[in-house]
Amino acid sequence: MQKIRKGDKVVVLTGKDKGRSGEVIQVMPKEDRAVVRGINIVKRHQRQTQSQEAGIINKEASVHLSNLAVMDKDGKPTRVGFKVVDGKKVRVAKRSGDVIDG
Repeated sequence: MQKIRKGDKVVVLTGKDKGRSGEVIQVMPKEDRAVVRGINIVKRHQRQTQSQEAGIINKEASVHLSNLAVMDKDGKPTRVGFKVVDGKKVRVAKRSGDVIDG
């Protein structure tokens, strides 16, 4: 079970977007990276195709999981632990002790 999953609200801990938050769009567990909406925006040169026009587009690049933390209910970053509740393994926020939905 992964600590950060698609749909989680996360806070960036380091880098050019430090302190900003967003929603995880995609997680790449083999590379230990995640794509977060509105974070780590890069410019890419796009060749023209039948469906897309040519030009420079802005898109999100991936961020290493070690630079992200799950956002707690009060909006601050928290670490994630695991606990067995009713025979199921669930993610728990270390800061508040609450079960993380998802």
